[in-house]
Formats: sequence, C-alpha cells, structure tokens
Amino acid sequence: MAIHAMRSIRALTRLACGASLAVLAVSPAYAQDAAADETVASEDEIVVTGFRASLGAALNVKRESVAAVDAIVAEDIAKFPDQNLAESLQRIPGITIQRDGGEGRGITVRGLGSQFTRVRVNGLETVATSTDGASANRDRAFDFNVFASELFSSIVVHKTASAELDEGSLGAVVDLNTGNPLAGKSGFTAALSAQGSYNDLSENVGPRVAGLLSWVNDAGTLGFAVSAAYSDQKTLELGNNSVRWAQARFDSVDGAPCWTTTATSGVGVANSGGVYTNGRSAACDEVALAFHPRIPRYGEIAHDKKRLGITGSIQFAPSDATKISLDGLYSSFKHQRRERWGEVLLRSNERSINVSEYEIDGDNNLISATLDDAWVRTEHYLRKAKTEFYQVGATWDQDVSDNFRFTLLGGLSKSTASIPLETTLVFDDRDAQDYRYDYSDMKNPLLTFGTSVTDPANFQLAEIRDRPSEVENKFRTVQLRTEWDLTDGFTVKAGGVYRRFDFSSVAFTRDTVVCGNGGVDRVLGTLACSPSSAFGPAAIYGFPVTSGLSELFTLGKAGQPSGTTTEWLVPNLETGTDFTGLYNRTPALDAGNNRSVREEVTGGYLQFDAKGELGGLRYALNAGIRYVHTDQTSNGLSSGAAVTVERSYEDWLPSMNLALFPHDDIIIRAAVADVMTRPTLGNLTPGGSVDGFNYRINYGNPFLDPFRAT
Repeated sequence: MAIHAMRSIRALTRLACGASLAVLAVSPAYAQDAAADETVASEDEIVVTGFRASLGAALNVKRESVAAVDAIVAEDIAKFPDQNLAESLQRIPGITIQRDGGEGRGITVRGLGSQFTRVRVNGLETVATSTDGASANRDRAFDFNVFASELFSSIVVHKTASAELDEGSLGAVVDLNTGNPLAGKSGFTAALSAQGSYNDLSENVGPRVAGLLSWVNDAGTLGFAVSAAYSDQKTLELGNNSVRWAQARFDSVDGAPCWTTTATSGVGVANSGGVYTNGRSAACDEVALAFHPRIPRYGEIAHDKKRLGITGSIQFAPSDATKISLDGLYSSFKHQRRERWGEVLLRSNERSINVSEYEIDGDNNLISATLDDAWVRTEHYLRKAKTEFYQVGATWDQDVSDNFRFTLLGGLSKSTASIPLETTLVFDDRDAQDYRYDYSDMKNPLLTFGTSVTDPANFQLAEIRDRPSEVENKFRTVQLRTEWDLTDGFTVKAGGVYRRFDFSSVAFTRDTVVCGNGGVDRVLGTLACSPSSAFGPAAIYGFPVTSGLSELFTLGKAGQPSGTTTEWLVPNLETGTDFTGLYNRTPALDAGNNRSVREEVTGGYLQFDAKGELGGLRYALNAGIRYVHTDQTSNGLSSGAAVTVERSYEDWLPSMNLALFPHDDIIIRAAVADVMTRPTLGNLTPGGSVDGFNYRINYGNPFLDPFRAT
C-alpha cells in the first residue's frame, strides 16, 4: 500500500497552576548545562529547566545495569512526535516495529516477534490487544498502539534474562512506568501540550492534546499526579495488491479450449466439467504453470482512530524508609476501518475464465492478460473496534534496616478488544468481458475493466458478512522482592510471585452467500437462484443491484498508471444491511475462535549480585535461578462440543550476567540463561477452525510445551 507522508502543524501551550511550573520541553537547547536548576527566579519569572537530568538518568540505567538494558526517559519520549509507544520503542537499538495503517503497533526484538516479548506496566505483567488489518489480536503479543507515549515517564527494555526478572520472554522484557509524583517539586505543577497533524490524503487535521497535573506537600511525604492524553486521527491508505500469486488451469487460452469432453477429443467443455490433458495445448499448459495474481485490485482503506489515556498516581512516604504507591492506568482506543475495493476474483474461478493477449515474464509470472467471463467483484467493508484497558496496582517499598529491604506489589489489569461490527457486502458480475491487467510495473499495475462497473444493472448483491467478536485478557499478580546487602559488594536477592492470566475469545458470524446451488435464496427467500453450473448474463446468483443499494467510489492518488479504471460502484452498507436484514440474522458461533485459556503461575527466585575488582579490572555480575510452576486450563469447541483440558509443567531457569569495565567509557557484557515463552494462545485450544477463503484447517494442541531456549 502507498501511504503518503503527513505535514505537521504543531503548537505548544503550557499553563501554570499554583506557585510553580515545571514544563517538559522539546528543544535541543534544554540538553545544555542545567545550571538553571540552581537559579532563583523573581516572582514573575518562569524557569524552564530542561531535561539534562532525564538524559543522564537514561544513560545511568544503561551503564549501571549488569544485564543488557536500554532505556527511554522523558526527554527521549518528548522530543519526537511519536503517535504511540511502539514508535517510541523503535528508537532503541535492536527493536523494529510492525505497522498497521501507517502507525506502529507491535515490536520485534532482535528478530523475535511480539509474542516472545513480555510487557510490564509499573512492574506488573499485562497484555493489551487491538485489531489489525485481518482480525483481533488473539495472542500474547502486546499492542503498543493502545497507548499514547505521553502517558509514560520511562520505558526500560531488558534484553537479557536474570533470575529476578519475570519469565516468559525469549526476546525482551519491556517495563513501562507512569508518573512518580514524589520525584517532583513541592506544590502544584501543571503542563499542557497541543499539536495537530495534517494529512494531505484525508485532508484532515488530527488534534493531539496531553496534560499533567501534580502536587507534592512541602515535606515531600505525600503527592499525587494525574496525566491524560487524547488524539483523533484520520488517515488514508491508497494502493493495490494482488492477494498473492497462484497457478491454475483456465477455461481457454487465445480461443483454444483447455478442457475437452475426453482426453483424446478436441471438443471443448466450457466453464465446468470436462478433462484437462497435459500436452494437448501448449498455450493452456504454459498459462496453467505460470503464476497469476489471485485478486488483482485497487482500493482505499480509511482509518479513523481516537485514543484516550489517563494515568493517576498517589504516593505516601512517611519516612525515608517507607514509600507506598497506588497507580492506575486507563486507555480507550477506538478504531474504525473502512475498505472499498474493485477487483477480479481469479481465485477459484479460473476454470470459467478465458485468457488472451497474455505475457509471461522470465520469472514465470503471467504479468499481463486480457480476461473474458471474468468474475468482477466490488467490496465495501467496515469494522468498528474498541479496546479498553484498565490497570490498578499498589507497591510498598520498605527499608527494614540499612542492609535489608523489600518490595511488595500487587494489582490487576484487564484488556477488552471488542469488534461489535465487522461487515462486508459484495457485488458480483460473474461474466464480465474485456478485463485487462498488466503488472509490467509490479508496484503500480494497470487494471482496466471492460464491462461497465458504474452501471448497477451489471451487478448482483451476492454475499453479506458480519463477524462480531471480543477478546479479553486479565492479569492478577502478587509479588514479593527482597534484597540483603551482605557486604558493600555482595547482595542476595530473593522473591516469590503468584500470577493468574485469563484469556477468552468469543466470535460469531453472519456470513451468507445469497444463492447456493440453485433453489430459493438464503437471505430473503424471494429469488429463484440458478444452479452454480449456470453461467452468463441470465444466471441469478444474487439480488439485482439498484442505485439505492449502491454508491459510486472514486479512487484517489494510488499511484495508478493512466488508463486504470478509477470509478466503480460499491455496496451502500446502510441500505444494503437494511435491505437484507443482516444485523437481525441470528449469528452462528465461530467455533475456532470461541476459546479460553487460564494460566496460574507460582514461582520464586534466588539471585546473587557481586561487584568489585579482579586484577585491577572492575567487574559486576549477577547469577541466580528462577523456578516457575504453571497450571494451565484450556477450553474450546470440538465438533460443536465443549472440551476442557488441564495440564501442568514447571521450569528451572538459571541465568548469569557479567559486565567488565576495562575503561571508564567501555563496558563489555556477557550473558547466558535458560529462557522460555509459553505456547501461542491460538495453539492451546482443544478445538479448531476451517478457513474456506484461505484453504486452511487449524486445530490446536493444549499439550504443547513452551518455547525453550538457552
């Protein structure tokens, strides 16, 4: 797809509240010496102190960690107009992102996909899911597009394992941290930022607003912070795709029939039946063995995304030895996706299509051809999706003595990705003439419809679809971490964890082909459908299209060459769904996507940290072992019956990290560990599904072992 760049119009507004104002700014000048921190301002001055401390904090996180760690803090997050967390994370070495609709969504760490990465928010593991171009996320992968980057004060990526770090990652553990009010100055602090981005395809200005309000008492023992971020963005994707390439035998090539009554007969059999004999027609064989586009098409995908995030934190530190924190996070991400396509459905219909004026390139691709009796299709698709995420967590940090301390934390989170509406209506013209495609320029092919695609009389409303669904992920966690400094250079760490993860997916379908193999139609019962073996203008396979059931679509600047058809009729979703009563139809269970998994994890760890010098060479290391026991319960549907499977497994995960400091500016790190990632959720269902469109049969195995590696 071609995605045109956006021009940005940015404005920044800041408000002062109370006696002081600390503004997080976005100018290179703020990285200079922070002497302003010591400056005493007059009553009518506003002191902008910048982020030197923030930059130093990020470097210190990387330098002081024994393991391989990267961090992004306030300065890094603020200075780029990232649309969401994924785009902030891509600035870390070794991380790439996957995009959906031009916006970052998931991450890949050193070649390992999102399902191999664990994410913690304020120390608690969680999952937030949304939808992509195909369906809802029903896996362990974390969708970072749910959150605005402004909501987080720091992001830390652990690229190597240690015993104290939560298990479940082969790639990385990502820590997302919201505000820390007691780290700020006493009194009230407020900040507001606003910006807009202009998209020259959608011709829309998308607003983006973020704000912060915090307060700390004079003693520095009690504080709160609230932040919020909102954005509204409309974007367009314009382009083409072929929906992969395939081989198949066609009805005829250059007028010569490819199918005959018998292997030795020369009498052709059109459209269906007959016998195909290799070697009888060189042209038929040549075209059959070449790869042709399955569904060549141009179209438009329109995105409407609204993102709201709110964080809140209360901290109480009655003494230097005690700090209690209560953190909350809420996010709402609404995404409407509308697609309109004009295409030829070669897939599965080659038997009735006649090929002429064709060209096969040196890579055995049927890069251009004229098609008669082509199955022309136009589609109008609309999906409305919403993700809501909640998390509440509490942390108690306690220094029991000068050399012993503990952290007790617990919390719960819930992510619900719902698709109340996922509708497609389809117009077909199954005997279109003189369709021409030319992929000589693979990026911008020429696609030309011969039969009019703006005349309702040429189309029939042939299919209606609706696929509502919902995916829910819940975490409940209680964790204890302790540290005991035996000497200045030797620390013992130990802890335990209980974590329960619940995943559930429900899905339904209202998919209906209007006409089956003859008889009365399956929607209204008012049509006398033709048998599927009937072809030609008289064949009835759907409802006659009228101007009231259709709307004219005009393709914008999609890179199409001159001569490409740029206007065609698509179904009108409002009138089409009313006419067919689509939303009143009783939905059927989508058996393969009605499933759930529960995992109860108990475990603990023991880790030894040491630092010192050996032969004049400074070193730091940690070594330890983590134990986890997993009780797994999988539920699904098999042959329409509910099936539940229970199992348990355990893992012992030793690890060691070593850092050497041959010079003040050089750190050499080495790490070794046993790691594991639990099986893909879709593979744990005891049921399965059949995908007729992509010719796939998927059945799970709840006894799959985790991915394990060293």
